[in-house]
Amino acid sequence: MAKVKMTPSEAIVETLVAEGVDHVPGIVGSAFMDLLDLFPAAGIRFIPVRHEQTAAHMEDAWGRVTGKAGVVIGQNGPGITNMVTSVAAANMAHTPMVVISPSAGTASIGWDGFQESDQVAIFEAVTKSTVKVTHPSRAADVLRTAFRKAYAERGPVLYDIPRDFFYGEIEEEILEPHRYRANVGGKGSVESLQRAAELLANAENPAIIAGKGVVDADAQKVVKAIAEHLTAPVAASYLHNDAFPADHPLAVGPTGYMGSKAAMKLLSEADVVLALGSRLAVFGTVPQYDVDWFPKEAKIVQVDVNAKQIARTHPIEVGIVGDAREVGEELLRLLKEKAEDRKPDEERLARIEAEKEAWDEEQVSLAMEDGDPINPRRALLEISRALPADALVTTDIGNVCSTANGYLKFDKPRKFIAAGTFGNCGFAYPAALGAQLACPDCPVVAIIGDGAWGMSLHETSTAVEQGLPVIACVFNNKKWGAEQKNQVDFYNNRFVGSEIEGPSFAEVAKAMGADGVRVERAEDVREAFEGALRSGNPTVLEIMVDGAQLAPPFRRDALNMPVRFLDKYAETDHRNWAKEKVEA
Repeated sequence: MAKVKMTPSEAIVETLVAEGVDHVPGIVGSAFMDLLDLFPAAGIRFIPVRHEQTAAHMEDAWGRVTGKAGVVIGQNGPGITNMVTSVAAANMAHTPMVVISPSAGTASIGWDGFQESDQVAIFEAVTKSTVKVTHPSRAADVLRTAFRKAYAERGPVLYDIPRDFFYGEIEEEILEPHRYRANVGGKGSVESLQRAAELLANAENPAIIAGKGVVDADAQKVVKAIAEHLTAPVAASYLHNDAFPADHPLAVGPTGYMGSKAAMKLLSEADVVLALGSRLAVFGTVPQYDVDWFPKEAKIVQVDVNAKQIARTHPIEVGIVGDAREVGEELLRLLKEKAEDRKPDEERLARIEAEKEAWDEEQVSLAMEDGDPINPRRALLEISRALPADALVTTDIGNVCSTANGYLKFDKPRKFIAAGTFGNCGFAYPAALGAQLACPDCPVVAIIGDGAWGMSLHETSTAVEQGLPVIACVFNNKKWGAEQKNQVDFYNNRFVGSEIEGPSFAEVAKAMGADGVRVERAEDVREAFEGALRSGNPTVLEIMVDGAQLAPPFRRDALNMPVRFLDKYAETDHRNWAKEKVEA
């Protein structure tokens, strides 16, 4: 196709169409109105949200479910800076995304005019790259670069374009994506594959950690085959519970905070660990349940598509840079060459089953303890038991959401979208909206604490307006639970800033046009949840839970017992109140 005459706006929109973009969330703004005017004719649905932070959280989840790069847009200045948090979260989650960032017009840059900000500088630290349109004729070319980098580096890229560059007359050829970017993959080097296969074949207690790379590469099938060949337990990496089917006999659950004791106990005994599609993130491998479980003497075989992640957090024996599925297939071939008829280790299978049963019994036992009014674990247990097989679940940050890590089980990939290690509140509900866009026929459930809900409840209006029947399970204990637990353990129950007084969220939901249900008895949780599934409407389940039943702090080494030197603060010194307890 030869170059033809068009405007920069047309060149941008046609490039989006070539990339398969069919929707873009944001809030309408004059900076990109010429572009926006073309969306309907191009078949691109503009989704107006209530806050721009929501837009990037939506596309983060949409991208994780579909494997494609999402696109967001906002008004120059505050519209774009409102996305900093959610773009940073996507960056930490390694989610490809393009942020269309209109900036101040070229005639007024540097005058501190209305809604002017240096958006490139602001986003440099929270994106994989920032690219700038330096001339209207480069509008499509630079956008192609943004997509190329987003996919290659697996993260958000800021596409900055002065607002006056949408206008004018240029000549451009619209290229199909295969002409300007390639799929990221690879099988790794022959030497590293052979060394890895040798280690795994000779291991006495091999174990596997399946990470997000397994999900991204659709590699579950080959992971199952490797695990079955080796009789190796498979743990899902922290906050990626859908990386391996929970119904498989070798599945032992997730690692990390509030994860599976069975997974961490079995991994602690491993002599060789295959970390497939995992960066072995620090927060997924630190001690849990007061146990330093990550095996220090085990030989680690780490596979990651990004060479920068290899051995970043733990010393390794073999590092393989490549796609989890492609590398896995090569490893499986080499393992079978060494022992085609290797038999299952029945003794090890029995041990794995016993550890899983013990952990499940502990989880159920903890959940069945009485709460006032509802034990949050009980509510999580009831919801997990009622989840349809095709349901997608998003979780936020907070005490209850973290506890959910041990209860949520998935048999299929791309079904669990957690806030991840950026750890910002207000993620789950916008993410659920994006997940519902990606899978309109699947039930989508968001698990949220009342603190995080306060940051995202306004998007109930978006769900109603756009017909997105997401179920928000709001666990209301009238507190910032994770932080209050720190105040319980480290600050002698001095609660500063951790108490929340709010309205009835169920009634607020009704006022916004959604269904709202308040649940105050444990035996009603499942019925209310199943009713929400049947309704087909956006629903807020306000689940009243016991604020005293809190999970332990994420990391006890993150805080110290308070020591004071000024007399004015003596009563807050832990040595003084500890002494008072002894005397009492």
